[in-house]
This record gives sequence, structure tokens and C-alpha cells, in this order.
Amino acid sequence: MLEGKAVVGETDMLQNMQQDALSLAAKALDYFDVTEAPAIARLIKKEFDRLYGGGWQCIVGTDFGSFVTHYFGCFIHFRVGSLDILLFKGSAGDDAAAHHGIFPPLESVIA
Repeated sequence: MLEGKAVVGETDMLQNMQQDALSLAAKALDYFDVTEAPAIARLIKKEFDRLYGGGWQCIVGTDFGSFVTHYFGCFIHFRVGSLDILLFKGSAGDDAAAHHGIFPPLESVIA
């Protein structure tokens, strides 16, 4: 287990949510080799979907850049060993965004 070795770069998550992300990353690295980035990302994403509702996205790798739009309080970027992990909750579709009051209904934008 890699507990205590994660370095959080940027986040706007509550502390308990951050801890869940770090714990899940450690759990994923117990199951998978660091070369299995897609499997690590899938495990973290599925667990966050289960714990905090759908719409989570997870990117795991060693050399990537990003610019993402996310729900407030639902973003973390951290490093565990040589892996960077980006976890955020984006829109699960137009219905989810409208349901959360983030965007106006598409019909009102087009009309």
C-alpha cells in the first residue's frame, strides 16, 4: 500500500472525499501494476460513481496535460509515485447538468 506517499497538487474536494480518492488509488495500486493505467482509472472512476453518483472521470498516466470543467467540490489532481491521477465530476449529459441547475435547458439556448 502506498498510503502517505500521495502528493496532492490541486483540489477543491472536501477532506473526506480527498481521502477516499487517495485510498482508492492505493487500493488500485495493490491490485494493478503501475503500467495498467486504464485499469487503475476504471477502478477509481467506478467506485466514485458508486459513492458519489455518476459522471466521474478519471485519468491516470505519467505524461499528460489537461483542462477540464467540473462541478464545484469535485476535482482532485494528485501524484502517487510516478503516476499522476486526475479525478473530477463532469456532466453525465444534458439532463444531469440541467438537473443540477448548472446549465439552462438546451431548448432555451437554441430558441
